[in-house]
Amino acid sequence: MNISYLLIGGNEGDRIGTMATVKEHIEAAAGPIRRQSSLYETAPWGRTDQPDFVNQALQIDTAWNARALLQKLLDIEANLGRVRAEKYGSRIIDIDILFFNDAIIRETGLVIPHPEIPNRRFVLAPLAEIAPDHIHPVLGLSVQELLINCTDPLAVKKLTQ
Repeated sequence: MNISYLLIGGNEGDRIGTMATVKEHIEAAAGPIRRQSSLYETAPWGRTDQPDFVNQALQIDTAWNARALLQKLLDIEANLGRVRAEKYGSRIIDIDILFFNDAIIRETGLVIPHPEIPNRRFVLAPLAEIAPDHIHPVLGLSVQELLINCTDPLAVKKLTQ
């Protein structure tokens, strides 16, 4: 069994309802959710002229390899109406693989750990809630250390416990 950390988020439609739906799809297609953070409302990153996002970190167990997991997650996004129209644009759902075991993968279309983890407070805050001691396999720092060192000034607000 493989352990993967994911970040789910979106800023269109019923943001909180979509998070619940996404988790059902992930459990059905990819594997059971073992841990989940609170929901966080976060300022948009990259383009500020759009609604705030709701984000959540998940730890899942999966029998799939990283490439197959990515495909399952892309299928979920597509089935829920995700359209990739513009970089950093509004979206109903986004599912990112943050970590996959302790793997370091650099392939076309698949980079793990996600390269922007240390730069994004909206990733680190929910991830630190469920995996503060997880060590980034490239940087050698824990998620909590990455959060402490993060210079991203954008707002991240916990919505639920």
